Amino acid sequence: MGCVGPHAVVISSSAHKAPGRRPMTGTAQKSRVRPAVECSGIDHVVLYVRDVARSVAFYVDVLGMKVKHKSSDYAFLRCGNQLFGLFAAEGDADTGRGEELSHLAFNVPGGTSASIKKALAEHGVKATGRSADPDCIYFTDPDGHHLQIVSPDE
Repeated sequence: MGCVGPHAVVISSSAHKAPGRRPMTGTAQKSRVRPAVECSGIDHVVLYVRDVARSVAFYVDVLGMKVKHKSSDYAFLRCGNQLFGLFAAEGDADTGRGEELSHLAFNVPGGTSASIKKALAEHGVKATGRSADPDCIYFTDPDGHHLQIVSPDE
């Protein structure tokens, strides 16, 4: 499925309006919209962090990501088929407050929520859940970015 939204290209929406009738809406109209581009996946996500080396260690040691490229002011890690960027925050930029981003959710194959929480605790990571869904595993990285583990096995 392609990306749709306010930047999609509308193909002759008025050409399909019968005289005296309201224009089509909903599914009928959507079938006449061609996206400006076809999204095939997410290439990368970038978080701004205070200490790139500390954040690289966290994501490698805790979530098992692999370093693709690293310098003193940024790093790209491999997370499955996607890239995950960690860039040094400039000046007094506030990181991890969640104002621009709610949270990132990572797929983790295998394991139960109890075993995943135990493994996180062994790395000094405090995981929380929600009473409505105890299998949701939430935690933060060293900069306070909100993260979630999703295990398809549950």
